[in-house]
Amino acid sequence: MSKVADYLQQHLLGEILTSSDVRDYFSRDCSLLSVRPAMVIYPRNENDIRKILRFTWQLAQKKHFITITTRGAGTDQTGAAIGSGIVLVLTAHLNRILELNSRTGSVIIEPGIMFGKLDETLHTHGRFIPAIPSSSEYSTVGGAVANNASGSKITKYGDFNQYIKELRVILSNGDVINTRRLSKKDLNRKLGLVTYEGEIYRSIDVLIEDNQDFINRNRLKIKNNFGYNLAAVKDKDGSFDLTPLLIGSQGTLGVISEITMNTEMFNPETFLMVASCDNTINLQNIVDEVRALSAQPSSMEMINQDLLEDAAKINPNSLKTVASKPFSKFYIFIEYDLMSDRNNKKYIKKVKKILEKYGHDIKIASEVEDKEKLWKLRDISSYMLTHNNGLNRSVPIIGEGAVPYKNVGRLIDGLYDLAKKTNIEPILWGHVGEGIIHLRPRLNIAQVGDRQKVFRLLEEYNNLIKSLDGTISSEGNDGRLKAPYLDQNLPPELYQIYKKVKQIFDPYNLLNQGVKFGTSVDDLKNIMRHDYKLEHSYNHLPRN
Repeated sequence: MSKVADYLQQHLLGEILTSSDVRDYFSRDCSLLSVRPAMVIYPRNENDIRKILRFTWQLAQKKHFITITTRGAGTDQTGAAIGSGIVLVLTAHLNRILELNSRTGSVIIEPGIMFGKLDETLHTHGRFIPAIPSSSEYSTVGGAVANNASGSKITKYGDFNQYIKELRVILSNGDVINTRRLSKKDLNRKLGLVTYEGEIYRSIDVLIEDNQDFINRNRLKIKNNFGYNLAAVKDKDGSFDLTPLLIGSQGTLGVISEITMNTEMFNPETFLMVASCDNTINLQNIVDEVRALSAQPSSMEMINQDLLEDAAKINPNSLKTVASKPFSKFYIFIEYDLMSDRNNKKYIKKVKKILEKYGHDIKIASEVEDKEKLWKLRDISSYMLTHNNGLNRSVPIIGEGAVPYKNVGRLIDGLYDLAKKTNIEPILWGHVGEGIIHLRPRLNIAQVGDRQKVFRLLEEYNNLIKSLDGTISSEGNDGRLKAPYLDQNLPPELYQIYKKVKQIFDPYNLLNQGVKFGTSVDDLKNIMRHDYKLEHSYNHLPRN
């Protein structure tokens, strides 16, 4: 592999590193898995990436295969930012804001830019991206696109997919395309191209036409991060856009080199309500009745009693100003950010009536300091994520799926049952308004028993989500970790259609090999770490 590195370095502006310590560092992301790369490349520009992909494509034509893994800040929890061949690290050079239109709010950026830097710039222009994940200070925008990220404001604003206008993408053979919504006339031009781009357009168009009814019948109505979203590619008017295939695809279809996004007007004048309730029936009633209102809250979050009990053990003073014992079974957080202060107050009044019916200890805050105190209660999960009791650590293996919000109470009950059955703490939190509830078990993965428990939890969690008409391809995406379970989680025909999409874009299986497809349970066992730390993100406060 040193000959390959020497050859590439002659032709690239960026740096190529093959030293042992660098390869060790990039063998891990924030998942439970580890794969050591052959080399690490910091491409300096788009042309560098084109040369690398063209080189690996030509080698593949001669039956020599070197895989490509695109990596941002390495915060992925599913093993999608690690690979055995070349790891492309985009944060060093491809990290600029290229254009910001303060009138329309449109922004063009490179994928390696940190969310925090972008968000800070947008705020100076009165704009923001609502789909910002909780890891925004230490994760990249490119990673958010690749994972179709979202955050606490998902109930009103949706996920990243809602804000992408256009992508510039380097295909597996090194060609570059721009994806955006094309008119029927423009699509016909693309279909007539003799290039690889034309071949992709023709193949995807035929795939959709041949399976249109089945694709439409299986259109998911809940938060889904798988990508490969064929249902959103071709509209009834004949317009066509490849972008929905790429958002959430985790680098398996191409390398994104430029992102054009829409933003929203930022409104700091929000109202936040927090209330306690004593059982999942009341929690479900609150969710149902608030979601039935015509104006949706910007955030609808939840934490449970076990999370607060855990935080109180770790740091007794952490809750001093925000909550006191005895803790309630559940706490629900509801925020409104309507542009009219009058409308905010109107809906707060409506929500208060709902909370009085099913909950108690209602708090309402509109001042910044008061809201920060209440949000601190929601963010208390950070203590649980970072705390270790000897070798027991909170590991990211389950709890990232989504169910229809009308089933969220049953999901919570199911997670309590799963925790009891497997002898783990039922510490829960999440976007209750979207049916996304997190559970991060504390395990010592150096022990054989706990390593076996990982796979039992994965299997049982997958079955629970399926039974509630949900998807495991949600908040944390799929990566390698969930790949063995995707064929069970999707209709078999749809799974095969998705594999055809992968084949069309990446016929030699060079891009993020093993992510979404081609990883078995036995493969996971072979690449599972014997320790787990969040060393990639301790410069910030790790959050989920």
